Amino acid sequence: VQLQACGGGLVQAGGSLRLSCAASGRTFSSYDMGWFRQAPGKEREFVAAIRRYGDYTYYANSVKGRFTISRDNAKNTVYLQMNSLKPEDTAVYYCAADPNGIPRGSWDYWGHGTQVTVSS
Repeated sequence: VQLQACGGGLVQAGGSLRLSCAASGRTFSSYDMGWFRQAPGKEREFVAAIRRYGDYTYYANSVKGRFTISRDNAKNTVYLQMNSLKPEDTAVYYCAADPNGIPRGSWDYWGHGTQVTVSS
């Protein structure tokens, strides 16, 4: 599966952005989908994940209550709605796919990142 993320940009603190990740292929609903981020000088970290049919979601504590992950299997797309953004959310955001990403905790397919910059 090939992944293409978009929707990043520059936003002021307190603002919102919605990231999208489009997947190629006809088996999108067979994959758990996840969002990760990497800030300058830091390791990549988990942000959010959603099970194949959207019946289960999981969030990092740092984004819980502010970010929402969702998916549209008919459009082969996963979204990350980010509200109440903070400067510490600044990072390159990546989407990932794996048939069992959530239970395994590892992800086989990665897209190119999209930059999110939050100004104070």
